[in-house]
Amino acid sequence: MPMNIKIIDYDMGNVHSVQNALTFLGYESSLAVDASSIHEADCLILPGVGAFEDGMVSLHKKKMIEPLKEAFVRGKKILGICLGMQLLLDKSYEMGEHVGLGFIKGEVTRFSFDSEGLKIPHMGWNSLDISKKDPIFENLPETPYVYFVHSYHVKITDESLILATTHYGKPFCSAFKSGQTYGLQFHPEKSQEVGLKILKNFLENT
Repeated sequence: MPMNIKIIDYDMGNVHSVQNALTFLGYESSLAVDASSIHEADCLILPGVGAFEDGMVSLHKKKMIEPLKEAFVRGKKILGICLGMQLLLDKSYEMGEHVGLGFIKGEVTRFSFDSEGLKIPHMGWNSLDISKKDPIFENLPETPYVYFVHSYHVKITDESLILATTHYGKPFCSAFKSGQTYGLQFHPEKSQEVGLKILKNFLENT
């Protein structure tokens, strides 16, 4: 039976670019626009572009918080991308202090640099330093490059969950895994062959 892949549509950006990437890879997917469509899913992808508070407000308005928490507890496959990754954590300090989904213990903070010359947001191609072997990284180059656009990054309480870091002024967590839940700070749907391979690995190998 084909896997029921749902992309969470909570009015926060790039759902169609993620869906187009999956279509290119040969996977059928649909948008989850309410709680019932989340319950139906075998696999959930939570993308997102924009502010943390806006994302949580939108999830609340669409009554998606509880079904997402239920999916996490039941061990469904979940992939958070960029803002979607950050929403999986306890809280964020983006324009105030805001409560997240709380799947992963940790917080979201803004980049700050002692030295000058590094711009915020961190935008463009950068490499992954893969610190832990995982099926999501199978058959990638030794130093894979992926595409980032973000001003905030996650700080994970349990560093054993970190799969990869990326250096921008200092190392930050660019990928983590807890159970069947993955977080990616970069945009796999914009990361060409490497990103498409990561999406394929997530769907088939994890």
